Order: sequence, then structure tokens, then C-alpha cells
Amino acid sequence: MTFLPKSRRRFLPMLATLFLGALNDNFFKNALIVLITFRGVRLGTLEPNMVVALAAGLFILPFFLFSGTAGQLADRMEKSALIRTIKLIELGVMSLAGLGFFLESFGLLLFVLFLLGMQSALFGPLKFGILPDLVPEEELVSANAFVAMGTFIAILLGTIAGGLATQIEGGTRVASGGGLVVALLGILASRYIPPVPRRSPNLPIDWTLVRSTWDILRRVLPNRPILNTILGISWFWFLGTGVLSLLPGFVKEVLQGGEQVVTAMLALFTLGIGIGSFLCDKLSFGRVEVGVIPFGVVGMSAFLLDLSWVGSNWSQGGAAGHTVSLLAFLALPGAGRAFFDLFLTAVCGGVFIVPLYSFLQVRGNPAHLSRIIAATNIISSLVMVLSVILLGTLHILQLNLPEMFLVFAALNVAVSIKIFRVVPEFSLRFLGWVMAHVMYRIRVEGREHIPDQGPVLLTCNHVSFVDWLIIYSECKRPVRFVMDYQFFRIPLLRQMCGYAKVIPIATSKEDPALMEAAFDKVSLELAQGEVVGIFPEGRISADGAMTYFRPGLERILHKDPALVVPMALHGLWGSVFSRAKSVSLIGALGRWRREIVLHIGAPVPPEQATAKVMEAAVRQGLARAQALARP
Repeated sequence: MTFLPKSRRRFLPMLATLFLGALNDNFFKNALIVLITFRGVRLGTLEPNMVVALAAGLFILPFFLFSGTAGQLADRMEKSALIRTIKLIELGVMSLAGLGFFLESFGLLLFVLFLLGMQSALFGPLKFGILPDLVPEEELVSANAFVAMGTFIAILLGTIAGGLATQIEGGTRVASGGGLVVALLGILASRYIPPVPRRSPNLPIDWTLVRSTWDILRRVLPNRPILNTILGISWFWFLGTGVLSLLPGFVKEVLQGGEQVVTAMLALFTLGIGIGSFLCDKLSFGRVEVGVIPFGVVGMSAFLLDLSWVGSNWSQGGAAGHTVSLLAFLALPGAGRAFFDLFLTAVCGGVFIVPLYSFLQVRGNPAHLSRIIAATNIISSLVMVLSVILLGTLHILQLNLPEMFLVFAALNVAVSIKIFRVVPEFSLRFLGWVMAHVMYRIRVEGREHIPDQGPVLLTCNHVSFVDWLIIYSECKRPVRFVMDYQFFRIPLLRQMCGYAKVIPIATSKEDPALMEAAFDKVSLELAQGEVVGIFPEGRISADGAMTYFRPGLERILHKDPALVVPMALHGLWGSVFSRAKSVSLIGALGRWRREIVLHIGAPVPPEQATAKVMEAAVRQGLARAQALARP
């Protein structure tokens, strides 16, 4: 995973700023929680454990209160300058923290924690909202992978350092000085973030917190692809909150491991998120690819289920309350499996979360992107609270810790099924991904010719029954294909076509009403700014050669002018999915991992895009695809 030199210089200061901010948040938060816990701090009638719960709530509360206004500020103002302002606020907050530690005023320290939460809420829409301005789209998955890994490493290091700082002599002074140093380093790093364009310079700022929050949510709720992506991201944080909250108790009470084992597992979890994030970039072949999401969500369920099984059958421990060191724990028969399950759960989590954030950045309107990220933070904070409430409910029901892991694994299975049903694009792109990168080797030229927004008509030669699925998996926008109604008579294809919103069509002789309905549906999709794919030959090739294009293309453009993008597929003729009569099962296996080339030509204006012109463009693209194919 590499960045171009220019991208590296633009991106690394932002990554360092983000890392230092997350480190400071978690360093202070955990130092405060450890002090409250081990000094038995009370606030009025509140017991120490209730004060800890209050601290967690005070840190999350600002995300509900300030994210709406933060999103508006990030969209209106120049982001790098706003980041530097927020880092100055952090320095002031950490100075106040130093005063709180000096006075040993836990009321003041809790107020500081609230202010840190506010500062994080203000920063949240910026850290993902600025990435599309710092790196090109082909590096966006890599950038998000670094952000995910950096955030989790900062959380881990901050948590460990905060706990250690309070255990040494003069620990409160260390915590005060450490927070100020990290804040100063963050200010220094932020000075190197380059300026980026203001996306909505005339946007009015609503300082009424509740109204601004509702305005943010109202903007994303009607947009189903964006809302579903936000819900997917929120689910990751729901699951992560539950798993990480259960882990210390699971290690101590079930596996009977000591503090070293807990620390090792937390470190392994962080490493897994990072490796999963990088793996996602490799699986995505350097582009935003939601087709890898099923790998992540299914893997998380499988390994959480196995971790629950390990806990339920753990029998190597000693007496109750007895814990073992890390080396002693590793010598136990089931220890490797427990580490393996947790590590791969985290790896799959990285594969799951990175493309969701990247998808949000690509599909979100740039003028509203920071507000979309703000909505993500609001909803994610809410579900994290719900995760804690669920944990409390499970404790009240007296479930043991392995059973709690089982509950979260089962919920993840249910959510997986829901995701695939509500967002069929993930499932279809997964099938296309498997076909394009496991069954075949695919090369794509000209993907940049498909516009990011606006109505587009794709035209392609028709070689096999899976042409549409290959194109669907390689196009960065959802495509509504127009295909022969007889595809809907094939059981498996019928379900797939339904999920992909394929438009069935018949000839005027077969079913004139269906033909007219198809043209009406195409008109509606183009009017809504969607991408429509057609195969103007009207049938799958019987001999691998192209035939003439029919005039239905011109009828579509006459009613709804749109850019027309020529595509050419080479390499699928002779596959088991083509109509080549000589293909046997042995022959199909012999052609496993054969190369497919998809050539995407420059868009043609609607006034020039006649059937003959587009046929010539596709033939030219086919010649280019044949030349690109390796012998």
C-alpha cells in the first residue's frame, strides 16, 4: 500500500494530527477513570462505579449536542484552518486538565472530559470529510485504512499510557504534562495540513444545537444508500463497543488471564484492525469496493461464535480469582485459539469498516460531506450507548460472558442478513467480485470515463449471461440494466436480477406492453440521474462476434438525453456462461482464471450517439480490449 509522493505530503500531517488527538483523548480519559476507580472517588451520593459510568456518558454526550453544528462549520469553512483552531482549543482544555489534576478536583476533571468530548465532536466531521480533498479517489481506501489503523493504535496506546501514568509516583503531574505535550505536537502537525476548497461557503450556521442536529439527520434520512452505509458504520461501533467492553472480564473471569493477557489481546485486536484495513485495500485493488464487505461481516460472526465456544469449554483455569501471566497463558491448550479468534474478528472488522467510510466519501455530495460524517457520528454515538445498555441488560439476565459473546455474534448474523437484503448492492458486487477476481482475472481500462454524477447510458457488446454482473462489479455507481425478460425465468438469476433492479424487456412481437413499460422505467431512472446499462444487440452472441445495434438506443436518448459510455468485453466467449456449444465441464475448468478485459471508452454526447456511432465505438473498444489481452 503506497501513496504517491504528493499525496503522502498532503495526507501524513492530517494522519499525525488525528493520531495525536485520539491519543490525548484516551490518555486523559483512562487516567481519570483509573484514578476514580482506585481512589474510590465519590461525587455526592454516587459510588465510584457510577462516577465511571458518568465519565463515559460525559464524553459521548457532546457528539449528540455539537455534531450538527460541527458538520455545518466543516462544510462552510476551510477545513485545515478549522482543524488548527480546534487543536488550539485542545491545548486550552489540557491546560485546564492540568489545573484539575493539581487541585485534585474531580468535578473539574469531569468537566474537562466533557470539553474533550466537545473538541472531538467538532473534529469528527473534519477527519473523514477532508480526506477526499487530500488524496485522489484511487488512494481513498488506502487513506481510510491508515486512519482506521491510526485511530485504534492511538486508542490502545492512550489507554495503556493513561493507566500506567497514574500508577507511578507523581502520576498526576505526568498526566498533566503528557497531555500538554501531545496537544502541542498536534498543533505542530496541523500546521502542515494544506488548505482545501471550501465546499459550502455561503452555508448559514445554525447555533441552535437541537435544530442543527435534526437538520443533519433530516438531510441523510431520505437518502437510502447513504443512510444504509451510516447504519453499517454504526453497527461496527455497536459491535466493537460490546466486544471491547466484554474482553477484560472475559479474559480475567473465564480464561483466568492476568493484566498482561488483557493488554496482549487489546494489542492484538488493534493489530488485527490495522491488518484488516490494509487487506481491504488489497482486496479492493486500489478502488472503493463494497463487494468485500460480506467477507468482513461473515468473518466477524464466525470468529465471535468460535470465541464464545472457546470460553464455554474453557477448563484449564485454576481456583476462582486466580490469574496467570502471559507466558503461562500461552502454554495453555486453548490459548492460541482464543488469540486467533479475537485477531481474525478484528481483521474482518477492518475489512468491513474501511470500504463503508470510503463509500460514504465517494457517494456523498461533496458540498454536504462533513454534515454526512456528522450524522454518522451522531448515530454511531447513539448505538454505542445502546450497546452499553444491552450489556447491562445481559448482566441483569445473568448471562455468563461466553453467552454474551454468543449474543453479539448472533446479532451480527441477523444484521448481516438484513444488510444483504436492504443493500443488495453489497451482495451483488460481492458476487461480481468473486467472479471477476477468483474465477477470472479482469483488467479494466477507462474506468474514469464513467461520470461521478448525472444520468449515464452504458452500451456494451453481449457475450455471456454474466456480462451485466461483471460490469456491475467494476462500475463505481449502481447500474440499472435492461435485459431480456427470459432471464427472469431462470431461478437464481431471477433473484439476482430483482436485487439489482434489472429492467425486463421484450420485443414488440413478444409483449408490446412489457416493452413500453421497460422504456418508461428507463426514462424514470435517467430522469433521477441513475446509470442505465443496455446491450443494444438485443441478444447474447451465438458465435462470439458482435452484431448490429438496434435503434432502441436512439429512442431512449430522444426522450431523455444522457451521456453514452461505450463498453467492450473480451474474454468471456468460450466460458461456461457463454453460448459456445463446445464448452464442457473439463473445458470450463481448463479456462479457470482466464483473463477478461473490459474497455470503457470516452462518453459520447447524446446528440451524436446514434446506434451506428455507438456500434462503431464499441467495436473500436473491442479491438482495443483484444490488443490488451495477454496471449
